[in-house]
Amino acid sequence: MSTLAGKTILMSGGSRGIGLAIALRAAADGANIAMLAKTDTPHPKLEGTVHSAAEQIRAAGGQALPIVGDVRDDDQITEAVMKTQGEFGGIDIVLNNASVIDLSRSLDLSAKKYDLMQDVNVRGTFMLSRAAVPILKDAENPHILSLSPPLNPTPKWLGAHTGYTLAKYGMTMVTLGLAAEFAADGIAANTLWPRTTIATAAVQNLLGGDKVMAASRTADIYADAAYAVLTQPARTYTGQSLIVEDVLEANGVTDFSGYAAVPGTPDSALFPDIFLD
Repeated sequence: MSTLAGKTILMSGGSRGIGLAIALRAAADGANIAMLAKTDTPHPKLEGTVHSAAEQIRAAGGQALPIVGDVRDDDQITEAVMKTQGEFGGIDIVLNNASVIDLSRSLDLSAKKYDLMQDVNVRGTFMLSRAAVPILKDAENPHILSLSPPLNPTPKWLGAHTGYTLAKYGMTMVTLGLAAEFAADGIAANTLWPRTTIATAAVQNLLGGDKVMAASRTADIYADAAYAVLTQPARTYTGQSLIVEDVLEANGVTDFSGYAAVPGTPDSALFPDIFLD
């Protein structure tokens, strides 16, 4: 089985949560992780900065390049790509992890928050991926992975939170478009989404607090699935909207009990994630 040893990942966000978990899983192989994130100083309500994440990555066995910047800023994206290439000699993987969530109904969603979700989720995914493509073309097994759901056009999800749905589906459409556009160059582009909620600050603060957190899985399940995707052959494993649990099952994992945020929680009691029927 291939590993991520010596591979270089450029990630948007990653100071905490799922992005950090994926980075730490890659770091265990000795990967290089560059993080373009805004969290230069501690947030009053959220743990972790790009600098504390870098310290954890190094402690886990990887190399880290913390880059304070905003994925909405084209110049900062270009600088991050150039810094990553300069520090590590190339880019093997782009991980579109940065995302803004607001589940407000359409009449309650501010124009500012709508624009923020579009700018970070959709435009950020497109611009960061595009900026790295010329370097990815030279990589041995290049991957783009976006943390976004499969396209599900049912009224249940289209109408639940239209602004956020547009932003997350936009991430997916960008990724699948890049998969088709750069297939001949051997660049894989896939999306990845979990069947259950993941115990992160977003779930804690926006999806139901302690009750939903207790009925979630840890970010490690996302990290293990992402690792499985990123070690696949890029020329043939591309253009897919993947589900975390399906990826792990395809790799021989059938018992997910160890991923429960609260040990002993049965699968039947876990909270289903949005966008999946």
